[in-house]
Amino acid sequence: MAAPRKIIIDTDPGQDDAVAILLALASPDEIDVLGIVAVAGNVPLALTEKNTRIICELAGRRDMHVYAGCDKPLKRKLVTAEHVHGKTGLDGPQLPVPTMPLQTIHGVDFIIETLRSEPAGTVTLVPIGPLTNIAAAFEKAPDIKERVEEIVLMGGAYFEVGNITPAAEFNIYVDPEAADIVFNSGVQITVMPLDVTHKALTSAKWIADIKALDTDVGHMVASWTDFFERFDTEKYGSQGAPLHDPCTIAYLINPSLFQGRFINVEIETQSELTLGMTVADWWGVTDRPANAMFMGSVDDAGFFNLLTERLARL
Repeated sequence: MAAPRKIIIDTDPGQDDAVAILLALASPDEIDVLGIVAVAGNVPLALTEKNTRIICELAGRRDMHVYAGCDKPLKRKLVTAEHVHGKTGLDGPQLPVPTMPLQTIHGVDFIIETLRSEPAGTVTLVPIGPLTNIAAAFEKAPDIKERVEEIVLMGGAYFEVGNITPAAEFNIYVDPEAADIVFNSGVQITVMPLDVTHKALTSAKWIADIKALDTDVGHMVASWTDFFERFDTEKYGSQGAPLHDPCTIAYLINPSLFQGRFINVEIETQSELTLGMTVADWWGVTDRPANAMFMGSVDDAGFFNLLTERLARL
């Protein structure tokens, strides 16, 4: 068997972030989580770092190191998403107060130090929130870019376009300047856009299956999903909620679940109308060089089977 893939998760929990973290921690044969860095996004940083520790404790991983990163975008005021995730970011069930410590080193410095200390090309960055921490690390220490194995991120859209504005997906919109830095970094990038995540919708059966695990994790995930899906069913008229962020971890475990194209993706940072848009050249109509594997489809049955099987381990 291949050695587990070393990753750093960069996150702004968020119920779907929580499921992504749990999936990673439940998959030690494939994934070695070196640390988890919180960023301001769905809710402010004080809540995202707290939520990250709650999730780790839920998974029985008090040994996991959690770091606080940037509390605002590189150049803009923070935009949050309590209208989706609730005031805590993890609304739904009653949440415990975490007791595991927050690491004292800044999350950006942890990213830099880890990439410098691990063998080059062996650490994958998995940002599932705004790209502020990753961009800040690249700006502070440009030498680390060539040491990154891959960036697997959730963000952007092509056909689906925006979920926070008509043109932009939330993670990219919150810090478009950071996204621009990352997409132009030269690092290998794989993107899980809304076009994929909106094909990975929860169902009443899946939630019932997760609840039937009759574990703390099962009950918590079912409650989170019950709360989270209310927004999407009202907004889109869908039968369930998209589990955006777990797609990144599922890809690392089983890449064959996803299909896409290697294309050019540019980030709009100037236009008031289309700020944060991922301008994805899906049809190859420009001569701009490809810089990202932009996923377009997912085996949703395989995805949810994987989720159920792994969450049952916790």
